Formats: sequence, C-alpha cells, structure tokens
Amino acid sequence: MRKEVLFSGFGGQGVILASVILGRAAAVYENLYAVQTQSYGPESRGGASKAEVVISDELIDYPKTLQPDYAVFFSQEAYNKYLRTVKEGATVIIEKDLIPHRDLDFEKKLNVVALPLTEIAEETTGLSLTMNILTLGLLVGITGIVSREAIEQAVRDSVPKGTEEINLKALHRGFELAEELKG
Repeated sequence: MRKEVLFSGFGGQGVILASVILGRAAAVYENLYAVQTQSYGPESRGGASKAEVVISDELIDYPKTLQPDYAVFFSQEAYNKYLRTVKEGATVIIEKDLIPHRDLDFEKKLNVVALPLTEIAEETTGLSLTMNILTLGLLVGITGIVSREAIEQAVRDSVPKGTEEINLKALHRGFELAEELKG
C-alpha cells in the first residue's frame, strides 16, 4: 500500500505544518513508513507552497508524489498548477472561497469536497489559521489514511505549546464535517 498526499496553497496557510503532522501520525503513531517533502517560493507569506507526504507499509523508494491519491488545494494557483497531477478517482479537498475558477469537467473524474474551510475554521475556533488543522481532520475523516487517534496525537505534538486545545477543536470539527458528508 502506497498512498500519496499533496498539499498546496500559499505561505502562511499551514501547508507545510499539515503535511508534517500527517507524516508524523503515520510514522510515529501508525508504525508505517512516511516521507514528507516540501517546496515553497522565496516569500515566507503569500508565495506558492507545496508539501507532499508518501505513506506506505513498505520501504519508500521514491519520496515524491507521482499521482496523488489525495490532494488539498488552498489557493487558485495551487489548484491550477497541480489539479491535473492527481490520479483519476482521487479525493480532492478544495478551499472553495479561495478557488473561484474551477475545472468542473476534470473534477468529474475525482471525488471533490469543496467547502469554505477558512470560514468554518473561523466559526469553530475564532482563528482562520486553524484551517489547516480542520482540513487534516476532514481528510482523515473522509479517507481513513491514518487513525483519528494518531492524527490527534500528532497535532498535540506538533502545534505550538499552549495552542493544543484550539487546534484539537479544529481537528474535531474536520472529523464532524467528514461525518456530515458521509451522511
């Protein structure tokens, strides 16, 4: 089993942190192999940002995504650049309010979840910057790529001290959204 996850958006959205947390959940708490890679523009905020996580039950021979099984897009630029790299049938999570121009024909080949993630994060925690953690909860809730317990522990370990509870609140709201979607 090799699962590839692509996160992309712009700097300041927590793309890298989300990928690190997912990789930690898989490697440390699920006893799987995981590799996380990242790339971003020279700007610390606002520049393009991409992170990839490969999770497997066997040794990983190539650390990059070839055809992601799962993708998260937080910006129009990310969507435009990477949408066509995902495999047919992939689960794709989209920040609906930041991606107004979508390729709905191509999306028919995918399992797309488009929600106003930043707005939901603000409503849940009062902080838009918890959107990345909320999205991790949604991703794990929809896909089961790692267990809820593993992602919870990885969040606790990875977020700044003193922010654990607010981030767990965002994560749990993501789980709830996944349940609502499964209906």
